[in-house]
This record gives sequence, structure tokens and C-alpha cells, in this order.
Amino acid sequence: MNTLHLALRMMMRDLRAGELHLLGLAIMVAVACLTSVGFLADRVARGLDREANQLMGGDLLLRADHPWDESYLREAERLGLQQTGTVLFTSMVSTESAAQLAGVKVVGAGYPLRGHIRIAAGANQADVIANRIPGRGEVWLDERLLAALGVAVGDRVGLGRLEFKVGGMLTFESDRGANFFSLLPRAIFNAEDLAGSGLLIQGSRAAWRLHLAGEPDAVAAFERWAKNRLARGETLESIEDARPEVRNALDQAQRFLSLAALLTVILAAVAIGMSARRYMRRHLDACAVMRCLGARQAQLLGLVIGEFMLFGLVAASLGSILGWGVQQGLALILAGLMETVLPSPSPAPFMHGIAVGVVLLIGFVMPQLLRLGRVSTLRVLRREIVLVERRSALAWLAGAAALLALVFWISGELRLGLQVSAGFACALILFAVAAWSVLRLLNRARGGAMLGGSGWRYGIASLVRRAGASVVQIVALAVGMTALLLLTIVRGDLLDDWRAMTPPDAPNRFIINIQPDQREALSAYFGQQGLGEPDIRPMIRGRLEAINGSDVRPEDYENARKRRLAEREFNLSYGSRVPEGNVVVSGRWHGAETDPQFSVEQGLAETFALKLGDRVRFNVAGRSVEAPITSIRELEWDSMRVNFFFIASPGMLEGDPASLITSFRAPPGDQRFTAELVRLLPNLSVIDIDAVIAQVRSMTDKLVLIVEFVFVFALVAGFLVLFAALQATHDERDYELAMLRTLGASNRQVRQALLAEFAVLSVVACGLAAIGAGAGGWGIARYAFKMPYLPDVWQIALATFFGGAAVLAAGWFGTRTLLKRPPMASLRRLA
Repeated sequence: MNTLHLALRMMMRDLRAGELHLLGLAIMVAVACLTSVGFLADRVARGLDREANQLMGGDLLLRADHPWDESYLREAERLGLQQTGTVLFTSMVSTESAAQLAGVKVVGAGYPLRGHIRIAAGANQADVIANRIPGRGEVWLDERLLAALGVAVGDRVGLGRLEFKVGGMLTFESDRGANFFSLLPRAIFNAEDLAGSGLLIQGSRAAWRLHLAGEPDAVAAFERWAKNRLARGETLESIEDARPEVRNALDQAQRFLSLAALLTVILAAVAIGMSARRYMRRHLDACAVMRCLGARQAQLLGLVIGEFMLFGLVAASLGSILGWGVQQGLALILAGLMETVLPSPSPAPFMHGIAVGVVLLIGFVMPQLLRLGRVSTLRVLRREIVLVERRSALAWLAGAAALLALVFWISGELRLGLQVSAGFACALILFAVAAWSVLRLLNRARGGAMLGGSGWRYGIASLVRRAGASVVQIVALAVGMTALLLLTIVRGDLLDDWRAMTPPDAPNRFIINIQPDQREALSAYFGQQGLGEPDIRPMIRGRLEAINGSDVRPEDYENARKRRLAEREFNLSYGSRVPEGNVVVSGRWHGAETDPQFSVEQGLAETFALKLGDRVRFNVAGRSVEAPITSIRELEWDSMRVNFFFIASPGMLEGDPASLITSFRAPPGDQRFTAELVRLLPNLSVIDIDAVIAQVRSMTDKLVLIVEFVFVFALVAGFLVLFAALQATHDERDYELAMLRTLGASNRQVRQALLAEFAVLSVVACGLAAIGAGAGGWGIARYAFKMPYLPDVWQIALATFFGGAAVLAAGWFGTRTLLKRPPMASLRRLA
């Protein structure tokens, strides 16, 4: 109890003296960042789990890109399970004067088995739970669709070949997700009207869903039975897999948040390590005196460890509370995005925050405290007995091990953890080697006239004399500046480049589900409207079966993108002309040759390691189509033109069921144009890319807002690193300047020495930061965003110049008081 009491008194004394402020801020920032992300992820996961049954419309959900076989329905009936089906697709809903692309849901009797639907009699009227589905000839439209079409409940709208009466305004669906389909305005009608509408034809993209509900044992039995029979394009979702489109979007955001948290923790760890080292050096004398007064090594260690454990728990607790407060605001954004009320967070993230604070203390503070406990009593008489420097490497290794453990824990992925760790380690090594080399060059040149007066030589000599500390200081400054440049200039450049990738005259409408016999009518309509001949391309659905004779099985791929591509059906095309915006980068385009051959998109070829001469086999409408790859194309996906992964030579696919697709730039006043087109050819779906992109961006912007808010923690951590680096050698500099003035150096020479030190530190650190930020931005663009990026050299150079000037000014103003202090006062305080 006496040791704990003394440790508390020491902590309060050090807090009043400002010894622990920087250390505490670094711990709080790291813990607050991690706990805010942790609280948010925990609430979302628990919210999804709590409402999983409603989100699926049942206890079990089966999805397919084709109608389900009757055997599944019979097995569900045998087990006593309730069942109903839904079909999801996009189509145009039209009136006499308007047309609008909508996400259509066709529902069967009994839908939904879990959850509910709410409808209202019109806008601004109370909604009620619908205890039925739409009747024959009836459709329910949501408020956006009603407004876009200019209709009200009771009016009539066209869907395909049929005309429906608007029977209600849809206000809520418990199983509505947040994917592309659900972002569109919604229309729901009865499954008995589907066949007569003519909306689904061969090659149409649709999702057939089978909802099941019943006793848990029966549901589990059906799940076991179905898992062994699922074919390509068929998936089964249980409660654990509920709402995958939301989980996917949130998982992607979680990766960005994890990266922000990783950067924050790494920067905070650097600041903590430097602050702990300075604290240890400033308390050596006090510990030596305590040893002379009879304190045993164990007692001394108990005091300092007790002080920092108390301080660490307080700082980590405050950081966790701050993180909880931050996530409250972020949760409001996500709650609106998910259209559900998130449950209260569990205490687990709070405990995780405390654990992170303790790990940072153990890894970066405890090794320094152990060195304090081993201070020699002779230091009271001989100050040259400073540190047990031969053990300093062990201290840094301990910190590195703790940081590595946190990196892997926070990332949650071995690959991501390895990439971040390797990148950070390489940056540290390269920065350290560059800083050491510069100091060696300066040491050789410090006697030359180019360095100016003696004051400059004194400053350079000080840096070289404490080369180890100077290298650490330069590396820390470079890391902090690199982080700030990446989080500001480079990030802004990447976003600007992304926005600029879509040309201003790019097509903004797609027309799908065009039938071959409608080509002439569509071309004629475009000619009447003055739009010229549309570039209409055939589109055939095919599933990749084999590569060079080896079956393609999704479960064989660990990479998520490969697995998704292996599961999906590809849109294939054929033709003799290279599509606009496509460039053959390898091999020879097949042209009008009728020999079976494929041209493949470059990115997909890299994903599956495809090369010229490889043979690929597709299943198209039940038959196998196999051909070698004879060319590889590079194309602009952001051009908004019609693009395909695979294009076959003429004659290969012409006899298979196909629909046609085209894209175009809509004329001003497109609403009338689209409405007339849909009345002329009612099965067509005109996708307004401007509207869809706006809707997608609306959802993405909310997630980006959360990510950028969390990145503020990384910015704060970067500034903490800069401040800690500038303070790292403050005491040594104070002592050296006092000695210079005592030995007769003028104030002008002392000022020159200070400016020389900070000029070298800022120039070298900011130069390294500029290189690091440019290389880091290129790596992020190349490997994360998969887009070309060239750093804006002038902008980075300008930001680096101002950053260097800020470092120089901060260092100068931070030490200007040393010139006003009498040399004897500094020597007495530091001697």
C-alpha cells in the first residue's frame, strides 16, 4: 500500500510538471481510435445478428440465378417447413409521360415468413403493417417511384406488357438490403402476374430466392440436405450469413477503418516510445539519488512501474470513453444507412481499448522503466555513467514485438498485417540509412566554408556527436510528415484522379434486355431522335467451367475476388471489330476469323493468371464452349461504354440465346425520350447511370465520412510524433548551448547552431517524407485502388516546403527560451 501511495504521488507530481502529457495524449488517441472502430463494428454485427431472420424474410434463404428445382420445394414440404419465393430484377415502370428504372420484387403467397411489410394510402399518411401481398393486377410502389412517375395510389402504371393499378405506397420491407438493386426505387407485385408481364426472358439477369421458416431442427436438417446439392450459381444463407450485401459494404469500410486504426497506433507507438525515452533520461538522476538513500532496485522498479500502470489505466480509460462518444455520432450515420436501430454496444471494445493501452505501455514504456531500475548509484558523482546503452536494442525490440502483435490483431488478416508491417519496417530502415548517410556526409564537410560561420559548424557537430539520437529524431519526423502528406495531399490527389477517370461526354444510360428482332426498331428510334447509330452488342450468359482442362471450383480460391468471379455467370460477347475504348496489348485480335478463339480483359487475365494459348471452357445454355485465348485487351471500365471480360470470334456463340445491350449519352430532357422508348419496346430496361451513381455515392459518402473522421485520429497522432521528435533532444541541446555560452560563444553563434540543427533535421526529414508519400501514394493507387496515379510533384514539394518551415519554426520557438536563460541556471538544473 505504501508503494502504491508513493506511485500515485509520483504520478501526480509528474503530471503537474508536464512530464506525462505527451505520453498520455498518445495513449488516448490510439485507444480512442481503436475503441470507436470497435464499438461501431460490434454494434453493427450485433444489430445484424439480432434482426437476421427478418433481414432474410425467413429462417433460411436460398439464392440462385435461375428458378429453383422442384426437389427443394418437395424436401422443404417433407420437413414441414413454410416456404415462399421471390424474384428480384430491374425493369422500367412507365406512364404516358414518364418512365423510371425500378428494382422489382415479385412475391409469392405467404411472403414474408419473418418480418413484415408496411404500406400507406399515400404520401404523408400513416402506414400500417400489410398482412397480405399485392393482389393480381396490383402493384405497390415506394414514395420515390410515385414521385418520379407523378402518380398516386389508385392510378395505373405499365410494367412490361401489363398495366397495373397502384394499390399502395410501400414504406418498409424488413428484408430490403443496401446493394445496387435496393438503391433503386422499389415496385412489388404478385408472382402470378410475372409470366404475363413478359419481363423475364432468356438471358435476363434476375435472382430467384426461396425463403424457408420452421422449427430449428427442421431448418438445420434442410440446410444439411441442401448444402450437398447446391450447384453453380446457387447459394444458401443462414442467420450467420444474413444481409451479405450490407456485410460486404461494411466489411469494405471496416478494412479502411482498420488501416486508419493501424496508422494511428503505429504513429502513437512512435510518439510513446520517444516520450518514454525522454522520461527515462530525465529521471535517471532522481532514481540514482533514491538508490543512494537506500531504495532497493525492486522498490524502485515497483514505484516507477506502479506509477505508469496507474497512469496507463487512466489514459486508456479516458481514450475508451472518448472512443465511445465518437462512435455514438458515427452510429447515427450507419443506422440511417442500414435502416435499422443499432443495439447498445457491449463492453468488449472498452476492455479491448484498455488492453491496447496496457500493451503499448508494456512494449514501449516498460523497457525504459526497467533501465531506470538498473541505474548505478555512482551516477550521482559521475554523470558519464548515463545509460545501459548496450541494452537499448532490447528495449526497441520489445516495442517492435508489441507493435507487431497489435498490427496483426487490429488488421484481422495475415496478409494485410504482413503488408503493413513490411511497409513500415522498410520505411524505417530506408529512412534510418538515409539519415545516417547524410550525417556522415555533413561530418566530413563541416570544416568547409560552405557551412558558413562557426555557429553552423557547432550545430552540425552537435548532430553528429549524438548521431544515434539524431537519426531517431530524423526518422520520427520523416514518419510523421509522411503520414500527414498521405492523409492530406496524396489522398486528395487519389480522389481527384478517381473522379476524373469518367470523361465528361461518357454515356450515361444503358439499355439492356434488347431482343435481336428489336435491333432495327431501336436503331430507327435513335435515328429519329438524332442520336446516330447505337453501338449494340450481343450479350450471352456463360459460366466459366475449366481452364486448361482443370475444373474451376470457387472453393479452390482463397482470394475473395477470384471466388466471386468463379461463382458468377459472365456476360460473353462476340464480334469482329475491336470495341471502342479497348486496346489489344498482347496477342492478335481475331477479326473476322471464324476459328474458335477468345479475347480476354487484362485485369481478369492477371487475376486468374491467364496467358496467350490457355484454353478456357464455358457452359452456355447447357452446352460447353471451349477455345484458346489469342489476345489480351486493356479497356477503360470507367468509360461507361459496354465492356466485356471475354469476346469470342464470330460464329462461336451466334446460335446461343442472347440479348443485346448498348449505352448512349442521353439528350437533354431525357424523361420524354425514355418514356417514349419504353412505350415502343416495353421489355427494355433503361438504366440511368447518373441516378444510380448518385445513389451509390450517397451510400458510399456516408461510409467515407466515417472513414475520414477516424483518419482525424491518425492526423493527431502524426502531430504528436512531430512534437515528440522535436522534444527528444531538448535537454541535451539545453546543456550543450549552456556550455557553449559559458566557454564564450556569442548569442549569434548559438542562434546559428540552433538554426543549423533544425535546418538539417527539417530538410532531411521532409525530403524523406516527400519521397515516402509519393511512393506510398503510388503503392496505394496501384495495389489498393487498381488505378494509374502519378504524384503531383509540385504540390507535394510545396507541402513539404511549408512542412519543413513549420518544423524549423516549431523547433526554433520551442528552444528560444534557452537563449534567455542564464548558462549557470541550465548547468545547475541539468548537471
